[in-house]
Amino acid sequence: MGGWTIILGMVLAAGAARAGPATLDDYMKQPRHKPSVTISYGPAPSQVAELFLPKTKSRPHPVVVLLHGGCFLKQYEGFAQTSALAADLAGRGYAVWNVEYRKLGEAGAGYPGTFQDVAAAVDRLRAEAPKYDLDLKRVVAVGHSAGGHLALWAASRGKLPADSPLRISNPLRIGAVISLAGIGDLKGQGKAFGLPCGEDTIDRLIDTAHRQAPFSDTSPAELLPTGAKVVMAHGVFDAVMPPYTGRDYVAKVRKAGDAAEVVIIPDATHFDLVIPTTPAWGKIVAILDREMKALPR
Repeated sequence: MGGWTIILGMVLAAGAARAGPATLDDYMKQPRHKPSVTISYGPAPSQVAELFLPKTKSRPHPVVVLLHGGCFLKQYEGFAQTSALAADLAGRGYAVWNVEYRKLGEAGAGYPGTFQDVAAAVDRLRAEAPKYDLDLKRVVAVGHSAGGHLALWAASRGKLPADSPLRISNPLRIGAVISLAGIGDLKGQGKAFGLPCGEDTIDRLIDTAHRQAPFSDTSPAELLPTGAKVVMAHGVFDAVMPPYTGRDYVAKVRKAGDAAEVVIIPDATHFDLVIPTTPAWGKIVAILDREMKALPR
């Protein structure tokens, strides 16, 4: 399985002293859940998002933008696994926008395509909000691993340089970001991410070979402050993006003037955070509930 096979060995070693750490296999074997509706936001097969709607009578629905991980690589299935999280959150009263995007190995992926996909998917919520009673004043982005980076980036689009092909006017505002073992500083923490995902993955993603300032519009750390609350959540046994990476990024966010915190989850690995039957997921849901309630209506 490439980079994530390395992750599996690292996670098992880190969790050897305790029983039952969640593994890559546990994550990949999660059952597929059917959304309320599937919507294409572009012509490519991966330019699609699934909307999971709650059955609650309370409307309009607060929105969770959900972004899967997988090292930005095509070899991992993408949003099939995060459908389990989406279904769980819909059962808790959230409308969940489970986003797929082009991954390295697919035509058009990398820079600028992957970033443009995420931007287009997020902004597509404006068109869908009236049809599905979505509350765009209450939007929280939740992303795992590579998706944690994309969630942080999506919330930073208002700070993109004027000459960036990724910049558009009036991007949809994201009120808070919960990054689950994600990477906020591509330049400063790229080596940590490269260990499990491949040393050249970030270079390929942001096209360092052909761009003079490849981090300027792709790394959330270069786009602060954004005005969005940031929560960096890490399992204490995460060998992929260890807790120190979240702590260091939170320090950058706070220095820039935004609210941020790091949450270290006991007895959790990289994958416990994204399996809805784990105690770690319960802690993530509690964070989401808190941050959603804190958004102005």
